[in-house]
Amino acid sequence: MDPRAILKDQFLQIVDQQLKDDDPVHTRVTFERLQAAGHNKETVRLMIAQCVAAEMRTVMISGEPFNAARYAQNLDRLPEPPESKS
Repeated sequence: MDPRAILKDQFLQIVDQQLKDDDPVHTRVTFERLQAAGHNKETVRLMIAQCVAAEMRTVMISGEPFNAARYAQNLDRLPEPPESKS
C-alpha cells in the first residue's frame, strides 16, 4: 500500500476520533462551520486532516510538543490551507 494513503487514513482516523470524543471541541465546531458553509462531510474531514498533518509535521520537525492553540488557529483558517512551522 502507498505510504501516503496510509498516512491519509491515519489522519482521517484522528479526525474521526476527535469528532467522536468531542475533543478538542474546536474540531467539531470547525466541522459544523464548514458544513454550514456548503462543504460536504468528506471534504471537511479531509480539510481537518490537513490541519492534523500540519501540526504533526511541525511537531516532528521542531521537536516541540503538540500545540493546541496553533492547531485551533489552523482550524480557524479553513478552508484556507493550514500553515506548518518548518
